[in-house]
Amino acid sequence: MICGSLYTEENLVQEKNTFININYWTSQITFLGAVVDLENRLSTYPLPNMILGNIMEVTQVAVVKARKSDIDLMARLLRAEAEGEGQLGMLLVGNVGVNRIRANCSDFKGLRTIPQMVFQPHAFEATTKGYFYQAPRERERRLARRTINGERFWPAKFSLWYFRPQGDCPQTWYGQPLVSRFKLHCFYEPTGEECSNVYTTF
Repeated sequence: MICGSLYTEENLVQEKNTFININYWTSQITFLGAVVDLENRLSTYPLPNMILGNIMEVTQVAVVKARKSDIDLMARLLRAEAEGEGQLGMLLVGNVGVNRIRANCSDFKGLRTIPQMVFQPHAFEATTKGYFYQAPRERERRLARRTINGERFWPAKFSLWYFRPQGDCPQTWYGQPLVSRFKLHCFYEPTGEECSNVYTTF
């Protein structure tokens, strides 16, 4: 039992199914009665930093498989595609990428890995630019991990496509409906007939 003992990473891993309740929709967990905000590292009552850090580490569960090289690749994609859109803009790109892997439908059937998604022919213009091949920074890796761990943000929560138009966003993109615009990019999610998986895989 964890109570009364040191909250090390090892015993948190052993006991997390009993003592930790994870809510990935709100980025919060409940640990021994304390609600912990995963994003802001805050809890409803004080927890020592070591304990909180270990909780944060062991409760991250990826929704797509990712090695360190995959995280770096995703981080490079986020930066090259949307660095000028700020943190949320980069997270939205990551959401679209993860959705493409998870959905396995429409233009993205057969994608199973982050490299397959990133280097799918004609998928991301950024992969043809030299900037994409520069090493990622840690802040971009953190954003990549958040999307790989299942954090999703409107308007990319269910989106499979985005692009940057010259003017206003078209109401459809190859027959798929517009969700909304974020800064320079327009986001589109599939109809249920085109891809129901994207609405049911999380």
